[in-house]
Amino acid sequence: MVAVGQTGCVKIFGLEPQKDYDYHGQILDNNINVTARKFLEDRASGTGIATSATDTIFKVMKAGLDYAGIDLTEFEKADRTYLFLTNDAIRVITSKTTAGVTTYTITAGLWFDFPIVTSVNPTTGVPVTRPATKWTDYPKDDVKNYFLYLIGQGRYNFYDLDANNKAIQSLLPAGTVLSKTSMLGYFGNGRGFDQEGKFYLKLLNNSDQTPVVHNNRTNDRSGGYVATNGIIHVFGASLAPGLPVL
Repeated sequence: MVAVGQTGCVKIFGLEPQKDYDYHGQILDNNINVTARKFLEDRASGTGIATSATDTIFKVMKAGLDYAGIDLTEFEKADRTYLFLTNDAIRVITSKTTAGVTTYTITAGLWFDFPIVTSVNPTTGVPVTRPATKWTDYPKDDVKNYFLYLIGQGRYNFYDLDANNKAIQSLLPAGTVLSKTSMLGYFGNGRGFDQEGKFYLKLLNNSDQTPVVHNNRTNDRSGGYVATNGIIHVFGASLAPGLPVL
């Protein structure tokens, strides 16, 4: 079974508003009958039999993968657990019009939660930051490592998980650290990632649904998609690297 939800309208930075069409409140067949790569590409570009021209919910994720130079054949390999990010998980953009002038601001998502470090206070050592506005604000290697961290080795669907955190080895090499260019690099005592390259998933039981929880912090938006080569869990909020808060 797929747990589902629905998003509203978001603003596109510097462009006209568009709608992000997410998963509507109904029970869906969890077998999507395509590879994770095709699911990603179709719903990034609004193409494919199961999508509409306005369905571009993975557009910003796809742009990040392209910037990082990740070979999308990684999304065709078997026995993987893929963590997908909706546009809102990466950036939520709100607009404000004052005296006829409209400005756009990043107010949530990965680019807001892990902003760019512009300087460091020499006395306190506290970073001074601003939200990112594009993937190229981050070093390419940081973006690459972040997305490698969101691909797990092995298949982990609802029936493979329970209320206890399960450690899942990602494609990220053990011992990888992020740069201090953004607050991603300051996460987890300055390591940026769990040193073993693992992330953690568990199930959270409540009266309405059974969401998949990443690193004890973030519930999925819709989980349990069975691609022909693995499992996909979709998240609508930023995913933090590092060890889970237990």
